[in-house]
Amino acid sequence: MSAPSIDSFSSDVLTIEVDGHVATLWLDRPEKRNAMGLAFWADLPVAMAALGADPDVRAVVLAAKGPHFSVGLDLTAMADLAGGGSTAGDGPRPSVAARAMRQRAEIIRLQASITAVADCPVPVITAVQGWCIGGGVDLIAACDIRLASAEAQFSVREAKIAIVADVGSLQRLPAIIGKGHLAELAYTGKDIDAERAAAIGLVNHVSPDADAVLADARAMAAEIAANSPLAVQGTKAVLAAGETQSVAEGLDYVATWNAAFLSSDDLVEAMTAFMEKRPGNYTGS
Repeated sequence: MSAPSIDSFSSDVLTIEVDGHVATLWLDRPEKRNAMGLAFWADLPVAMAALGADPDVRAVVLAAKGPHFSVGLDLTAMADLAGGGSTAGDGPRPSVAARAMRQRAEIIRLQASITAVADCPVPVITAVQGWCIGGGVDLIAACDIRLASAEAQFSVREAKIAIVADVGSLQRLPAIIGKGHLAELAYTGKDIDAERAAAIGLVNHVSPDADAVLADARAMAAEIAANSPLAVQGTKAVLAAGETQSVAEGLDYVATWNAAFLSSDDLVEAMTAFMEKRPGNYTGS
């Protein structure tokens, strides 16, 4: 089945805006502090498929409406998952095994929603303001680059509500902040501010406020979009492959990749632009 188009995408909790080659995907449930409910988990992979399939989109900014990025899982809306499933009326209660299988299937579905962000072929830059808790951290961990406003607060808080983080933080953050920092955050469930987040490498840069972090994220996305989309997407693919490869395997992979694309029109344009001392005008061909 083909991916939906950006124009046809519709959601009660997510909004897409496009400016040139940069798309902004908004978490758009500010009245609930962008808590992640049923619609979020269903709509996020659809939005990412639409963005990844659009040939004009070269970079994505993931941002949030309202004062907070996300307070994580909407515990009220997702209570059925947390409780292991419920039964309607007076029917028999499912067995422990049946409830466990149902929970596992639902967790895998939520994981796939977040993985859709990591799998986007173009770079995803996130702009975080206010609270970024639990599932919010899972979400930003799936992005390529993270920026934060000065008042941003982060928390891998699942241990405080008696669950194990299961949607990506424990798997992706070791490569971002290191095992020791992650262990501290995940075991304690503590909150950290933007300054500490930058010090441990969770975010690349701290901007003065919410408006500034959005502007900085869009400026970075525009800088990325000005490069050859073939080269940028190839770089992302090679980096992703390298996470599970040895150095030798990674070198072989990138040699194969470049052999396929070194004859691109974008490379000719890059050489011509260099000789003419002007910016390149890349088409992705």
